[in-house]
Amino acid sequence: MRIEIRHLKYFIAVAEECHFGRAAERLNISQPPLSQQIQYLEQEVGARLLARTNRSVSLTQAGELFLKECYEIVNHLSQAAETAARAHRGELGSLKIGFTSSAPFISQVASSLFSFRQRYPLVHMQMREVNTKQQIEPLLEGKLDLGVMRNTRLPDMLAHQLLLREPLVAVLHKNHPLAAGEHKPLKFSDLAQQPFVFFSREVGTALYDEILTLLLNAGITPYITQEVGEAMTIVGLVSAGLGVSILPASFTRIQVDGVCYRPLDEDNAFTEVWLVYNKNRALTAQATALIALMLSQQQIK
Repeated sequence: MRIEIRHLKYFIAVAEECHFGRAAERLNISQPPLSQQIQYLEQEVGARLLARTNRSVSLTQAGELFLKECYEIVNHLSQAAETAARAHRGELGSLKIGFTSSAPFISQVASSLFSFRQRYPLVHMQMREVNTKQQIEPLLEGKLDLGVMRNTRLPDMLAHQLLLREPLVAVLHKNHPLAAGEHKPLKFSDLAQQPFVFFSREVGTALYDEILTLLLNAGITPYITQEVGEAMTIVGLVSAGLGVSILPASFTRIQVDGVCYRPLDEDNAFTEVWLVYNKNRALTAQATALIALMLSQQQIK
Protein backbone atom coordinates (compact mmCIF):
# COMPACT_ATOMS: atom_id res chain seq x y z
CA MET A 1 0.00 0.00 0.00
CA ARG A 2 1.52 3.29 -1.15
CA ILE A 3 -0.48 5.91 0.68
CA GLU A 4 1.27 9.17 1.52
CA ILE A 5 0.35 11.70 4.16
CA ARG A 6 -0.68 14.15 1.42
CA HIS A 7 -3.38 11.72 0.30
CA LEU A 8 -4.85 11.77 3.80
CA LYS A 9 -4.79 15.56 3.90
CA TYR A 10 -6.48 15.72 0.48
CA PHE A 11 -9.19 13.37 1.70
CA ILE A 12 -9.74 15.33 4.92
CA ALA A 13 -10.17 18.57 2.94
CA VAL A 14 -12.74 17.05 0.58
CA ALA A 15 -14.59 15.38 3.46
CA GLU A 16 -14.78 18.63 5.44
CA GLU A 17 -15.73 20.82 2.47
CA CYS A 18 -18.06 18.23 0.83
CA HIS A 19 -17.00 19.84 -2.42
CA PHE A 20 -14.01 19.17 -4.69
CA GLY A 21 -13.77 22.75 -5.92
CA ARG A 22 -13.66 24.31 -2.45
CA ALA A 23 -11.26 21.61 -1.23
CA ALA A 24 -8.93 22.25 -4.19
CA GLU A 25 -8.96 25.98 -3.44
CA ARG A 26 -8.22 25.32 0.23
CA LEU A 27 -5.32 23.06 -0.72
CA ASN A 28 -4.07 25.53 -3.32
CA ILE A 29 -4.15 22.96 -6.11
CA SER A 30 -6.39 22.53 -9.17
CA GLN A 31 -9.46 20.31 -9.04
CA PRO A 32 -8.57 17.60 -11.62
CA PRO A 33 -5.36 16.48 -9.87
CA LEU A 34 -7.26 16.45 -6.55
CA SER A 35 -9.94 14.17 -8.02
CA GLN A 36 -7.25 11.88 -9.42
CA GLN A 37 -5.48 11.64 -6.05
CA ILE A 38 -8.74 10.78 -4.26
CA GLN A 39 -9.45 8.06 -6.84
CA TYR A 40 -5.92 6.74 -6.31
CA LEU A 41 -6.48 6.72 -2.53
CA GLU A 42 -9.71 4.74 -2.90
CA GLN A 43 -7.94 2.22 -5.11
CA GLU A 44 -5.14 1.77 -2.55
CA VAL A 45 -7.60 1.47 0.35
CA GLY A 46 -9.83 -0.89 -1.61
CA ALA A 47 -13.05 0.90 -0.67
CA ARG A 48 -15.22 3.72 -1.94
CA LEU A 49 -14.78 6.59 0.52
CA LEU A 50 -16.87 9.31 -1.11
CA ALA A 51 -20.31 9.25 -2.69
CA ARG A 52 -20.32 11.71 -5.58
CA THR A 53 -23.18 13.37 -7.45
CA ASN A 54 -23.18 16.28 -9.84
CA ARG A 55 -24.04 18.64 -6.99
CA SER A 56 -22.58 17.16 -3.81
CA VAL A 57 -20.00 14.95 -2.22
CA SER A 58 -20.68 12.92 0.92
CA LEU A 59 -18.90 10.29 2.96
CA THR A 60 -19.71 6.63 2.64
CA GLN A 61 -19.80 4.50 5.77
CA ALA A 62 -16.25 3.38 4.98
CA GLY A 63 -15.32 7.03 4.41
CA GLU A 64 -16.63 8.08 7.82
CA LEU A 65 -14.54 5.43 9.57
CA PHE A 66 -11.52 6.23 7.43
CA LEU A 67 -11.84 9.96 8.22
CA LYS A 68 -11.55 9.28 11.98
CA GLU A 69 -8.37 7.29 11.40
CA CYS A 70 -6.98 10.02 9.13
CA TYR A 71 -7.47 12.62 11.87
CA GLU A 72 -5.59 10.43 14.35
CA ILE A 73 -2.76 9.73 11.94
CA VAL A 74 -2.29 13.38 10.94
CA ASN A 75 -2.52 14.58 14.55
CA HIS A 76 -0.06 11.92 15.70
CA LEU A 77 2.36 12.86 12.94
CA SER A 78 2.08 16.52 13.90
CA GLN A 79 2.76 15.67 17.55
CA ALA A 80 5.72 13.49 16.56
CA ALA A 81 7.18 16.31 14.47
CA GLU A 82 6.72 18.79 17.33
CA THR A 83 8.34 16.36 19.77
CA ALA A 84 11.33 15.92 17.45
CA ALA A 85 11.64 19.69 16.96
CA ARG A 86 11.54 20.32 20.70
CA ALA A 87 14.13 17.63 21.34
CA HIS A 88 16.33 19.24 18.65
CA ARG A 89 16.01 22.56 20.49
CA GLY A 90 16.97 20.87 23.76
CA GLU A 91 13.52 21.25 25.30
CA LEU A 92 12.96 17.52 25.86
CA GLY A 93 15.06 14.49 26.78
CA SER A 94 17.51 13.95 29.59
CA LEU A 95 20.82 15.39 30.74
CA LYS A 96 23.28 13.50 32.95
CA ILE A 97 25.60 15.78 34.91
CA GLY A 98 28.43 14.90 37.28
CA PHE A 99 29.35 17.50 39.88
CA THR A 100 31.69 17.90 42.82
CA SER A 101 30.27 18.47 46.28
CA SER A 102 31.12 22.18 46.17
CA ALA A 103 29.46 22.86 42.78
CA PRO A 104 25.94 23.61 44.15
CA PHE A 105 27.47 26.27 46.43
CA ILE A 106 29.07 28.11 43.49
CA SER A 107 26.62 30.86 42.58
CA GLN A 108 27.40 30.71 38.85
CA VAL A 109 26.71 26.98 38.72
CA ALA A 110 23.61 27.12 40.92
CA SER A 111 22.07 30.05 39.02
CA SER A 112 22.80 28.38 35.66
CA LEU A 113 21.07 25.17 36.74
CA PHE A 114 18.12 27.16 38.05
CA SER A 115 17.81 29.11 34.79
CA PHE A 116 18.06 25.90 32.76
CA ARG A 117 15.28 24.30 34.80
CA GLN A 118 13.07 27.36 34.22
CA ARG A 119 13.69 27.39 30.47
CA TYR A 120 13.56 23.65 29.88
CA PRO A 121 11.18 22.22 32.49
CA LEU A 122 10.58 18.98 30.54
CA VAL A 123 14.26 18.00 30.42
CA HIS A 124 15.01 15.33 33.01
CA MET A 125 18.21 16.35 34.80
CA GLN A 126 20.09 13.48 36.42
CA MET A 127 22.59 14.97 38.88
CA ARG A 128 25.35 12.69 40.18
CA GLU A 129 27.62 13.87 43.00
CA VAL A 130 31.13 12.49 42.46
CA ASN A 131 34.54 14.01 42.93
CA THR A 132 36.62 15.26 40.02
CA LYS A 133 38.63 12.12 39.32
CA GLN A 134 35.60 9.86 39.67
CA GLN A 135 33.84 11.76 36.87
CA ILE A 136 36.46 10.92 34.25
CA GLU A 137 35.51 7.30 33.55
CA PRO A 138 31.74 7.95 33.25
CA LEU A 139 32.47 10.82 30.85
CA LEU A 140 34.64 8.54 28.73
CA GLU A 141 31.97 5.82 28.71
CA GLY A 142 29.09 8.19 27.93
CA LYS A 143 27.41 7.63 31.29
CA LEU A 144 27.70 11.37 31.93
CA ASP A 145 27.00 14.10 29.37
CA LEU A 146 28.79 16.85 31.31
CA GLY A 147 31.03 17.14 34.32
CA VAL A 148 31.46 20.12 36.63
CA MET A 149 34.83 19.54 38.25
CA ARG A 150 38.06 21.00 39.54
CA ASN A 151 41.11 21.39 37.33
CA THR A 152 42.99 18.14 36.89
CA ARG A 153 44.84 16.17 34.23
CA LEU A 154 42.37 14.90 31.65
CA PRO A 155 42.61 12.13 29.04
CA ASP A 156 42.88 13.30 25.43
CA MET A 157 39.27 12.30 24.74
CA LEU A 158 37.94 14.85 27.24
CA ALA A 159 37.75 18.57 26.58
CA HIS A 160 37.11 21.32 29.09
CA GLN A 161 36.00 24.92 29.28
CA LEU A 162 36.94 27.16 32.15
CA LEU A 163 33.92 28.33 34.13
CA LEU A 164 35.62 30.33 36.87
CA ARG A 165 38.63 30.74 39.07
CA GLU A 166 37.72 30.46 42.72
CA PRO A 167 39.91 31.68 45.59
CA LEU A 168 41.00 29.32 48.35
CA VAL A 169 40.37 30.25 51.96
CA ALA A 170 41.70 29.15 55.34
CA VAL A 171 39.15 27.30 57.49
CA LEU A 172 39.61 27.95 61.22
CA HIS A 173 37.83 27.53 64.52
CA LYS A 174 36.43 30.91 65.57
CA ASN A 175 38.54 30.86 68.75
CA HIS A 176 41.78 30.01 66.95
CA PRO A 177 44.46 32.74 67.34
CA LEU A 178 44.66 33.10 63.55
CA ALA A 179 40.93 33.88 63.41
CA ALA A 180 41.43 37.31 64.96
CA GLY A 181 40.56 40.09 62.54
CA GLU A 182 37.48 39.27 60.51
CA HIS A 183 38.95 40.01 57.08
CA LYS A 184 42.65 39.67 57.83
CA PRO A 185 44.37 37.66 55.06
CA LEU A 186 46.67 34.81 56.01
CA LYS A 187 49.78 33.38 54.38
CA PHE A 188 50.43 29.72 53.75
CA SER A 189 53.27 30.01 56.24
CA ASP A 190 50.79 30.94 58.99
CA LEU A 191 49.34 27.43 58.71
CA ALA A 192 52.69 25.61 58.56
CA GLN A 193 52.77 24.42 62.17
CA GLN A 194 49.04 23.92 62.61
CA PRO A 195 47.35 20.51 62.85
CA PHE A 196 45.73 20.08 59.46
CA VAL A 197 42.37 18.48 58.64
CA PHE A 198 42.39 17.33 55.05
CA PHE A 199 41.17 14.89 52.42
CA SER A 200 42.43 11.35 52.45
CA ARG A 201 44.65 10.48 49.48
CA GLU A 202 42.51 7.38 48.81
CA VAL A 203 39.43 9.52 48.14
CA GLY A 204 41.01 10.70 44.91
CA THR A 205 39.75 14.28 44.97
CA ALA A 206 41.59 16.77 42.74
CA LEU A 207 41.73 19.26 45.62
CA TYR A 208 44.04 16.90 47.50
CA ASP A 209 46.71 17.13 44.80
CA GLU A 210 46.12 20.80 44.07
CA ILE A 211 46.29 22.19 47.61
CA LEU A 212 49.14 19.96 48.69
CA THR A 213 51.13 21.03 45.63
CA LEU A 214 50.55 24.70 46.46
CA LEU A 215 51.77 24.15 50.01
CA LEU A 216 54.79 22.10 48.96
CA ASN A 217 55.75 24.74 46.38
CA ALA A 218 55.66 27.27 49.23
CA GLY A 219 58.08 25.05 51.16
CA ILE A 220 55.41 23.77 53.57
CA THR A 221 54.69 20.16 54.41
CA PRO A 222 51.35 20.29 56.27
CA TYR A 223 51.04 18.45 59.55
CA ILE A 224 47.97 16.38 58.66
CA THR A 225 46.34 14.93 61.76
CA GLN A 226 42.88 14.10 60.42
CA GLU A 227 42.08 12.58 57.00
CA VAL A 228 38.49 12.44 55.77
CA GLY A 229 36.50 11.85 52.60
CA GLU A 230 34.24 14.91 52.32
CA ALA A 231 34.73 18.66 52.52
CA MET A 232 31.73 18.97 54.84
CA THR A 233 33.44 16.58 57.24
CA ILE A 234 36.53 18.80 57.14
CA VAL A 235 34.40 21.79 58.15
CA GLY A 236 32.78 19.74 60.90
CA LEU A 237 36.11 18.64 62.39
CA VAL A 238 37.42 22.21 62.26
CA SER A 239 34.32 23.28 64.19
CA ALA A 240 35.24 20.64 66.78
CA GLY A 241 38.67 22.27 67.18
CA LEU A 242 40.65 19.38 65.65
CA GLY A 243 42.67 21.51 63.27
CA VAL A 244 42.68 23.99 60.39
CA SER A 245 42.23 23.49 56.69
CA ILE A 246 42.10 25.09 53.22
CA LEU A 247 39.05 24.87 50.97
CA PRO A 248 37.53 26.70 47.99
CA ALA A 249 35.69 29.91 48.87
CA SER A 250 32.33 28.44 47.78
CA PHE A 251 32.25 26.58 51.09
CA THR A 252 32.02 29.90 52.95
CA ARG A 253 28.32 29.80 52.09
CA ILE A 254 28.05 26.95 54.58
CA GLN A 255 27.78 28.53 58.00
CA VAL A 256 28.71 26.09 60.77
CA ASP A 257 28.85 27.09 64.43
CA GLY A 258 32.40 27.62 65.57
CA VAL A 259 33.91 27.97 62.08
CA CYS A 260 35.28 31.08 60.40
CA TYR A 261 36.95 31.58 57.02
CA ARG A 262 39.91 33.81 56.22
CA PRO A 263 41.21 34.90 52.82
CA LEU A 264 44.69 33.86 51.76
CA ASP A 265 47.25 36.45 50.69
CA GLU A 266 48.90 34.26 48.04
CA ASP A 267 48.98 34.95 44.29
CA ASN A 268 48.31 31.32 43.37
CA ALA A 269 45.74 30.57 46.07
CA PHE A 270 42.89 29.75 43.73
CA THR A 271 41.32 26.74 42.07
CA GLU A 272 39.60 26.44 38.70
CA VAL A 273 36.16 25.01 38.01
CA TRP A 274 35.81 23.30 34.64
CA LEU A 275 32.94 22.18 32.47
CA VAL A 276 34.09 18.88 30.94
CA TYR A 277 32.67 16.75 28.12
CA ASN A 278 33.75 13.97 25.78
CA LYS A 279 34.92 15.60 22.54
CA ASN A 280 34.55 12.30 20.66
CA ARG A 281 30.83 12.11 21.42
CA ALA A 282 28.31 14.45 19.86
CA LEU A 283 26.87 16.81 22.46
CA THR A 284 23.12 16.56 22.90
CA ALA A 285 21.02 19.66 22.35
CA GLN A 286 20.33 19.72 26.09
CA ALA A 287 24.04 19.66 26.93
CA THR A 288 24.78 22.37 24.36
CA ALA A 289 22.06 24.58 25.84
CA LEU A 290 23.40 24.19 29.39
CA ILE A 291 26.99 24.87 28.30
CA ALA A 292 25.90 28.07 26.55
CA LEU A 293 23.94 29.13 29.62
CA MET A 294 26.84 28.52 32.00
CA LEU A 295 29.36 30.30 29.78
CA SER A 296 27.02 33.27 29.39
CA GLN A 297 27.34 33.85 33.15
CA GLN A 298 31.11 33.54 33.10
CA GLN A 299 33.00 35.97 35.30
CA ILE A 300 36.67 35.00 35.16
CA LYS A 301 39.16 37.22 36.93
